[in-house]
Order: sequence, then structure tokens, then C-alpha cells
Amino acid sequence: MIETYAYARAGLLGNPSDGYNGKTISFLVRNFRARVLVYPTARLEIRPSKADMPVFESLDDLYATTRWRGYYGGIRIIQALIVRFLDYCRENGFELPNRNFTMEYESTIPLRLGMGGSSSIITAALRALCQYFNIEIPLPVQAKLVLETETKELGVPAGPQDRVIQVYEGLVYMDFAKDLMDEQGYGFYERLDPALLPNMYLAYRTSLSEGTEIFHNNVRERWRQGDRKVVAAMKTWAGYAAEGRQALLDGDHETLNRLIDANFDLRAKLYGISAGNMEMIDAARRVKATANFAGSGGAITGCYRDESMYRKLVAAMRPLGVAVVKPRVSE
Repeated sequence: MIETYAYARAGLLGNPSDGYNGKTISFLVRNFRARVLVYPTARLEIRPSKADMPVFESLDDLYATTRWRGYYGGIRIIQALIVRFLDYCRENGFELPNRNFTMEYESTIPLRLGMGGSSSIITAALRALCQYFNIEIPLPVQAKLVLETETKELGVPAGPQDRVIQVYEGLVYMDFAKDLMDEQGYGFYERLDPALLPNMYLAYRTSLSEGTEIFHNNVRERWRQGDRKVVAAMKTWAGYAAEGRQALLDGDHETLNRLIDANFDLRAKLYGISAGNMEMIDAARRVKATANFAGSGGAITGCYRDESMYRKLVAAMRPLGVAVVKPRVSE
């Protein structure tokens, strides 16, 4: 039996420019993970998890569950990955043996909160397939395959950031410059020492946030049309990531804190931010912690000074129905 894992993630700086030839910094959040099991069987089967089961206790349970996890479970994304994996193997001359299998999955990653829940399932499943068929795929190509599973196979708008950090793990600086993406199909990815991070927190709603598809609204279309405000914002976010990388290397936490807040403040000017998301940001900043979206809404991340500030942060978030954790970036 093969058992693989992939973990949640948080975007620190530069997001959402990753889907617009920008630059980002992200870190892994090992507090939450997706787990995949693969073992040989007579027929090929993808077993449903609880998220795929259309069985509910009541109408209220159906409503609450759907609002929390959305309308889809993991079977469709695993099936899409297998199709993309087969295409990759055929395109690269890998002849797979006729070995059927059963694949099971489970996930503890809160869904629809911008923490990479779907991509973590795909990443863990890809790792399992590579082990099962004894195929080595370079890390940047793995991230590309995970992204294409969602964008090409399922038609879900997504940027590459989540897939890169979940494949590389740890703390990663990413440059998605157009010339790199056009030439090789992926960007420049630099692993940084997670020990460079100051005290980090991750806060997330325990009730539903907007999904990514709602949050991104019409920005992509405006970017394609060359909207000067959108294009300028993407370049600014990319600059924040580049400056943040240097701040991490220099141990300049003051600059890093300034950039984290500035990243969100620019986002609030360009996107519509819901009241629930704003109250999380405001609560963090009231206790003097920095705050930026960890993804597309529903979770935030930032720095806190010391344990006293962390306790104040937890207390400020509790009445909002928001949980706070210290992210485990490394093993």
C-alpha cells in the first residue's frame, strides 16, 4: 500500500499576481493535510470520502454542509488528475503497466478558504501515482500538472502558486515571468530557509467564506484587456514579493511587516472585500499584528510580535468564529 500526503499552504506576499506573470512568496502549513492511499486491485476504483457522499441528516444539514464545502468532492479532481497523468506519460514515452488500483483520499484542510484544499488532494494523488508506477517527474513539472488538472481538465481559473508550494514544500519564492512561462512552461522557484520567517499566524473562518471564483470576479478579464489599474497592481504585488524575499534574507522584519499590510491594502482597492473578511483583517490589526489574505478569502496570515500579542489575537478572533493556529512550515 502506498500512502502520500500534501499540505495546506498560505500565500505571504505577491498574491494574487501569480496568475498574472507576477512573483509570490508562500509557505506550507503542515497543520492541515490531504492523505491518499493507493493499492492494487482487480478494477480501477476511486473511493469516495465523506465529502463525496450525498447523504445528510436533514435539510438543514444538507444546507450547512453544502455552504461549507461546496458542491463537489474529490472524486472529480482525482479522475481529472489521472487523465492528465496519462496524457503526460504518453506525451513523454512512459509506457504504464496494466496494473489497476484503488485510490482513497481524505483531507483535514478547511475547504473554500483559500488554503489549497483541492490542489493538495491532487498533489498527494500525483505523488501516489508516481510511486505506484515508479515514474519520476521533475518538481516544476509536477506543479504544472497539478495546475493543468484544474485549469485544462476542469476549467477552474487558478494560478500556479498553490501547486508550487505544495510540491516544493517549506518556504518558496516564485517568479512567474512571462518569458520563463512561455519558454519552459513554469517559472523560477527558489527554496528559502523557513527559519527566516518571523512569528507567523494563520487565522481562518470556521464558517463559509466566498469561493475563489467569486473573489476573482472580473479582474482577469480587465488584465487581459490591458486595464492600467490592474496591470499596475500586478506589478506592484510582484515587487512586494521581490522586496519581501530580500527582507527575509536580511532579517528585516520591519520591512516584511510593512509589505504584508501593503499587500492587502492594495488588494482592498482593486477587489470587493466582504464584511466577514474585513473584520478578520481589522481584528488582527487592532492587536498590532500584520494581516494579509492567505489565499482568496476566508483565511488570513501575518506576523505577531510575541506570545502576549498572539493571545490577544486569539481572543480577538474567537467572537468572530475564527480559529488561529501557529503554522508548522517544516517537518
